[in-house]
Amino acid sequence: MYQAKQLQETLTELLGKEIAQASNEEIYDALLSMVQEMAAQKESAESKKKLYYISAEFLIGKLLSNNMINLGIYKDIKEILAANGKNLTDIEEVEPEPSLGNGGLGRLAACFLDSIATLGLSGDGIGLNYHLGLFKQEFENHLQKETPNPWIKEKSWLQRTDVVYPVSFNGFDVKARMYDVEVTGYNNQTNKLHLFDIDSVDESIVEDGIQFNKEDIKKNLTLFLYPDDGDENGRLLRIYQQYFMVSSGAQLILDECVAKGCSLYDLPDYAVIQINDTHPTMVIPELIRLLVERGMDMDAAIDVTARTCAYTNHTILAEALEKWPVTYLKKVVPQLVPIIEVLDDKVRRKYEDESVAIIDRYDTVHMAHIDIHYGFSVNGVAALHTEILKNSELNNFYRIYPEKFNNKTNGITFRRWLLHCNPMLSDYIESLIGDSFKKDASELSKLLQYKDDDAVLTKLMEIKHRNKENLCAYLKETQNVTISPDTIFDIQVKRLHEYKRQQLNALYIIDKYLEIKAGKIPAAPVTAIFGAKAAPAYTIAKDIIHLILCLQEIINNDPEANKYLRVVMVENYNVTKAEKLIPACDISEQISLASKEASGTGNMKFMLNGAVTLGTEDGANVEIHQEVGDDNIFVFGASSGEVIEHYAKGDYVARNYYENNPAIRAAIDFITSDIMLQVGQKEHLERLKNELINKDWFMTLLDFDSYKKAKEQALTAYTDQKEWAKKALVNIAKAGFFSSDRTIEEYNRDIWHLA
Repeated sequence: MYQAKQLQETLTELLGKEIAQASNEEIYDALLSMVQEMAAQKESAESKKKLYYISAEFLIGKLLSNNMINLGIYKDIKEILAANGKNLTDIEEVEPEPSLGNGGLGRLAACFLDSIATLGLSGDGIGLNYHLGLFKQEFENHLQKETPNPWIKEKSWLQRTDVVYPVSFNGFDVKARMYDVEVTGYNNQTNKLHLFDIDSVDESIVEDGIQFNKEDIKKNLTLFLYPDDGDENGRLLRIYQQYFMVSSGAQLILDECVAKGCSLYDLPDYAVIQINDTHPTMVIPELIRLLVERGMDMDAAIDVTARTCAYTNHTILAEALEKWPVTYLKKVVPQLVPIIEVLDDKVRRKYEDESVAIIDRYDTVHMAHIDIHYGFSVNGVAALHTEILKNSELNNFYRIYPEKFNNKTNGITFRRWLLHCNPMLSDYIESLIGDSFKKDASELSKLLQYKDDDAVLTKLMEIKHRNKENLCAYLKETQNVTISPDTIFDIQVKRLHEYKRQQLNALYIIDKYLEIKAGKIPAAPVTAIFGAKAAPAYTIAKDIIHLILCLQEIINNDPEANKYLRVVMVENYNVTKAEKLIPACDISEQISLASKEASGTGNMKFMLNGAVTLGTEDGANVEIHQEVGDDNIFVFGASSGEVIEHYAKGDYVARNYYENNPAIRAAIDFITSDIMLQVGQKEHLERLKNELINKDWFMTLLDFDSYKKAKEQALTAYTDQKEWAKKALVNIAKAGFFSSDRTIEEYNRDIWHLA
């Protein structure tokens, strides 16, 4: 390991000048080079069997500090810089955040790669090198505006390789070039994230926000993550992207395995491919195609592939399980269609149940069905999620393959989400229980011995307050928004989707505002903070953002109300902003409709940082509840069983709640009130109001009263600071179970069987 003196000498040598004389940009570039070199030195000889984790997203966040923590040099570098009048936090700001993911799916993939390296397992990621990300979110006239989000600079974590593979589409070929990002493990080895790209991509074709010619594949293929699929060309582009990713990846996998002595017939002894959601599903027919091309007969190729691939399901929403018309596949990858037809024929010969077919009667290919039939493992990502898959959503498959189904509750890499983003709390925990929790998160449970220690509880609240002050300063600097750290920070940050129910939170805020205007003062002042991007074509999600931004304008500028209630929508929510929001949170909003959230990982990050969950019994909230007990979480809402029954009976009628509940009616009517229409746009507000009254597919109104009651209990509980600090401490102490190290150990034990 480097000594501090050696680090200083190396840094000075790279800069070519004294540290004190260098700019932040120069120091960042030098640190990047140094860290890359150190990481490369820790690449280990590969074991015989290797994991390939294929995912459309890897939301890796900024890498400099995380890598320095994993390499054991973070504190030394921070001190060296400080001694030279430099602030590491300022240098971190120079680093662009890689635009390679969007939500929990991509962040989970990033956490998993970290844990795979930390545990010393041989495993690399495979994905795409998106140039402009999902999009950069800007707010204009209280509406979301999408703009490109470029991040690739001449000096970056991306390392161009000489590895190039041919990828054939219908009528033309492209060359896939591999770029590598070093993935450092904590005090362990370095693995790789392989990102494929084509040299002909042209960022200049983007015009008018994020619009571009979707038909010019050689120029647009890796421009954006999840390009707008509101038209046929957009949907075809997604197929182009997915096939490009899996064809490149499959060729890499076969080459690496053959180089180690694999005969291809014994491929499962050399490789395991984890398919992260349905986006990489085409790796199955593509691997079969490549094996046949290399001399294997079809049946043998199918058998080998089925013993190599495993599938992670991330959703209960039927619309999120990808389905592609056969005609689309013929337009993009006609070479795969005969193979998919063979796979479907084999299923149909074996099972009469039409619902398990791969190609349905409408000539549509169900990607998840390929994964389940022709993979050896199907896992859900939280205990409740897996049970719902087995008992209802995928029950027809579970009855065929009970041995394939298993649960792997998600986890987070707590080194980023505690050591990096909350160093004050991490250092204090270390002073109480030592540093072994950094490697073994279960050690956090030792904090429970302090739950009645007044000095410890006071210190926890002091740290929380300082993190809140830091967030206030950041929001003032970046958005010119003024909030007070002496209020409850109630935070809901995640993708904007109706099932996550930001609209329920917004209705509560309206209700609270109306109460304040009527003279009913809350138990404690609250700052409601949101962060979320809505998919460009998701109209109602964008309307919900409009509602929140209008409420921010009205409430924050109302002197009668803003002493007790403020609203903030954080612009362009990403990992960097999450790292500032999560340590400052008091109440963690996890309010999805029960049975709809597969797991969630934000809920885990918040509890690790001492926030108390306000949530439904959904996803991993169920397991958080089990860990922390009834006294340290606020649970509300209909159960998953009740919700599933409502859907089955079709007996939920939103209008009945609107007509019979005065508080609900007043809140919904406020959406199109004169005061709202003065700052908002009628079309957006009326559409959202009508959606809530006439549809409300995710049962916002069903849970309104229960949510309000639980939230009021939480606000009242906060007024007893000592008791609240106890709740925070218990949440931190019980967060160890939700380490991605634990999750990866389970994947390896039950699915991968790596050395």
